[in-house]
Amino acid sequence: MLLVPELVERVDETDRVLGVVPRAEAVARGWITRIATTVCRDERDRYLVYRRPDDAPWFPGRYEVSFGGAVQPGEPYAVAAARELAEELGLTVPVRYLFKYLVHGSLGTYWLGVHEALIDAVLSPSPVEVAWHGWMTPTELHDAVQRLPFIPDGQDAWRRYRAHVGETRG
Repeated sequence: MLLVPELVERVDETDRVLGVVPRAEAVARGWITRIATTVCRDERDRYLVYRRPDDAPWFPGRYEVSFGGAVQPGEPYAVAAARELAEELGLTVPVRYLFKYLVHGSLGTYWLGVHEALIDAVLSPSPVEVAWHGWMTPTELHDAVQRLPFIPDGQDAWRRYRAHVGETRG
């Protein structure tokens, strides 16, 4: 069986495409790529939090407050964000693009497109991606971050998200 490598766009510090490369090579060489992530909330202003499986290749057993992954070549950030929600949570919902920023993170440097989705459906998480999930209020989430191992890059995105929605929602 021949495995085809996952391809991503290598980009520069301004998010301009330089070429298409295998993701593993981009990570190994420290090239900048693109990631799309989505913070999911419900109508009660609770946020969906999950724990990654213990055998996950990146951040096993860690908690996270956004769902996401690599942007495929030619794919807009919002399309990638919606695709990742479908793959990881088993649902198709609209996502709203909020902002992007350059991350110098745990797994290298990448542009992170941050989105938001309002969830009012039953979830069918992929066990490959999600070991546990639950809804938390902002206060519960703040408390959880103090006692549980969360992904560091995700916490930076969460802080930026909260600042952004605080500005736009008042």
